[in-house]
Amino acid sequence: MAKIAFFSTQPYDQQFFENAKGNHHFEYFESRLRPQTVNLTNGFDGVCVFVNDRINSDTLRLLSEAEVRLVALRCAGFNNVDLRAAKENNIRIMRVPAYSPEAVAEHALALIMTQARKTHKAYNRVRDGNFSLVRLTGFNIYKKTVGVIGTGQIGKAFCNIMTGMGANVVAYDKFPSDEMKKKGVIYKSLNEVFSESDILSLHCPLTPETHHIINKESLSMMKKGAMLVNTSRGKLVDTLAVIEALKEETLGSLAIDVYEEEEKLFFRDLSEQIIRDDQISRLMIFPNVLITAHQGFFTKESLEQIANTTIKNIEDYLAKKPSDNEVSCELIKDCP
Repeated sequence: MAKIAFFSTQPYDQQFFENAKGNHHFEYFESRLRPQTVNLTNGFDGVCVFVNDRINSDTLRLLSEAEVRLVALRCAGFNNVDLRAAKENNIRIMRVPAYSPEAVAEHALALIMTQARKTHKAYNRVRDGNFSLVRLTGFNIYKKTVGVIGTGQIGKAFCNIMTGMGANVVAYDKFPSDEMKKKGVIYKSLNEVFSESDILSLHCPLTPETHHIINKESLSMMKKGAMLVNTSRGKLVDTLAVIEALKEETLGSLAIDVYEEEEKLFFRDLSEQIIRDDQISRLMIFPNVLITAHQGFFTKESLEQIANTTIKNIEDYLAKKPSDNEVSCELIKDCP
C-alpha cells in the first residue's frame, strides 16, 4: 500500500482516483506542487502531479529530503520535470504516455469545425433571438490541405479523422509512420508543411527543438488566411508573434486548447477577477480566435485510463519493477 499526495487536484481527479485506488491511501491538495508546498508531502511515499506543477531542481531536492522517491505524472508530457535533478536525487518519474489519443484528436476537430462553421457565434445569436446568417459564412474541410506536425498516437488519430473527412493531409515528423503513409498521409519537410497547409495542427511534444516552433518566421511561410490549431503544448507557439500575424490579417484564425502562460490561468475560476495576462486578454478580443482551457484530454474514457495507468505506475514503483512508463535521462537521450 502506498501513501500518495495529489497536487493540483480538481473534483474530477478525486472522483476517478477514488474509484480505482484499491488499498492505497490518497490525500488531495488543490495547491500546485512547487518548492513552497513541498512541506505538504511529509510522511508520503510519493506525489501525483499534473502539467502545471513545478518539478524543478529545488522541488526535487526538497522531495528527496522529505524521503519522497516517486513523482507520478497523471499526464503524458514531462517538460515541467528536471530529469537530471530527479536522477541526482534518486527519484523515479512515471507518466501516463497515452490516454485515449482520440480524445485530444477529436477536440482538435471540434475546434476546427467551430472555427470553420462559426457554430459558437451562431449559438450565441440564436440564444438572443437573432436568426440571421449574415457573417456566418464558413468553409468545407473536404479537399483542404491539413498540415500535421507530429504523428505520434494523437497525431495519428487526428490524421485518421482528417483523411476520413476527405482532406489532403501532409505531415512532418522525424520518424514518418508507414501506417500513416498507407492511409494517404504525405510526409514533407517542415517548411513545406508550413507553406502548403490551409489548416495547421500541432501534435508534437515540447522539447528545446520545438519550443516556439510557431514563430515570426514560420508564420511568414504560412498561407494567408490559414488556420492554426494547438492542442499540444502552449510553448510550441510564440504568442506575441501570433498576435502580430492576427493583427496584420495574415493568419486567418487561431484555435488553441493550450497557452504558454497557462500555469497562471487554466484550471481555475477567474470569472470574478481581473485577468492580468495582457497576451491572452489581447487574444480573447479577436473575433477569429477560439480558446479552450486545456480540456482536450477531458473525457470519461481518458480520466479512467489516467487513473488506472497511474495506479499501475505506483504499484510498479512499490514492487521495484522496471516500467515502460518511466522517464529518465538514460531513456530520454536529449535530456538537458
